[in-house]
Amino acid sequence: MKDVYIVATASPKPVEDDLIKEAFESEEIELKIGEDGCLFSVRAESTRIDVRFESRKEDLGWSPELLSGSPQSHEALQGSRGFYRFSFEPGKPQATVAVFEALWCVRTLLEIVDGVAIDVTAFKLHTQEDIEELTELEFDIRDHIALHAVEAGSGDAPLWIHSHGMSKFGMWDVEVFHLGEADLKAAEIFFHELCTDMAFGQTPPPRTPVATSVGAAFMMLPAEEARPSLRGINPETFNGHELEFLTVVTAEGRHNLTELLAHYRDRFEAESDEEAAERKDEAKELLPAFKSRFQRRGLMEPLTFLVRVPFEVHPEAGGKPDEEMLWVEVITWEEETVIGKLVDGGQSTTEWRKGAHVEVEAGQINAIGLAQKGRQLDPDEMKALLLAEKLM
Repeated sequence: MKDVYIVATASPKPVEDDLIKEAFESEEIELKIGEDGCLFSVRAESTRIDVRFESRKEDLGWSPELLSGSPQSHEALQGSRGFYRFSFEPGKPQATVAVFEALWCVRTLLEIVDGVAIDVTAFKLHTQEDIEELTELEFDIRDHIALHAVEAGSGDAPLWIHSHGMSKFGMWDVEVFHLGEADLKAAEIFFHELCTDMAFGQTPPPRTPVATSVGAAFMMLPAEEARPSLRGINPETFNGHELEFLTVVTAEGRHNLTELLAHYRDRFEAESDEEAAERKDEAKELLPAFKSRFQRRGLMEPLTFLVRVPFEVHPEAGGKPDEEMLWVEVITWEEETVIGKLVDGGQSTTEWRKGAHVEVEAGQINAIGLAQKGRQLDPDEMKALLLAEKLM
């Protein structure tokens, strides 16, 4: 059993047993109160979540800068004197199932106490609203891990990038060395793909070359094997990070992933002003037919209607608000308001999560798309379909 989440509250006393029973008891789980040193324990056929309570007169002891979260979350944490510790056995019965069950328990407790949740493994603070989204929306590894970039060497590629948070899935965290500033975004996407696969039990065996989604290859070595071959890095850099890390290296075992990450950099090539203007003009021309076709679609018709609009994002590091162009699958269309769900989450933050329901103004649409039976129609196919609509 491992402590993974903590719910921090202002009250130094635990919630009463009657409230726990009312909130948690159901036919699907077995609720135990006051056994094995626990405040309560939630047990299902293949999972067990133990919750212990402690009160403190002093601060929790963590430096605020180690925890990512909103200023309101940090303020709530600083005023907390009661702490509910949630522990479970990571990886059983399946890694994401165990995490989801624990989050469900955290969410249920936050419905009867005011507080914030701490992901101990990833150094993240979550509000009640965050936990609700984590349990309702599609799985996004960014909600569950943190990536840290540390200057560990010299020259043009001094960065050591590593994850925190994979232990909640019963996995080791991952790391890579000798990267530069220009590699950060590409490395982030690579880490997210790799850690998602690991969370779902698709972990490549150590020392075995494995292909990526873009055709390159890498392998992972236990850190104790990979780190000794590094040059120019002070061993003290690894204080607190000595154990349970897998190091990503090339298929030949080198600490040089420039070629591997080159394919991921392509995803960040900006759309040119000419291309953006062309797509916006196309959307403006076809939008009436697009809307009309959407409104008369059949219930079982295999057509998916997509619109692209700008969303304001606020980087967690405190940078200035920016915009990301995100695609929305249209669910309903009420006059000038489109209601839909995000096809993909934002790249720079998780405030716009994949699967989240959103409302956007039709006037913001700067590109449209159609998919049929899961296949994206090319521009000529989409235009032909929509122009046929205008002739009807």
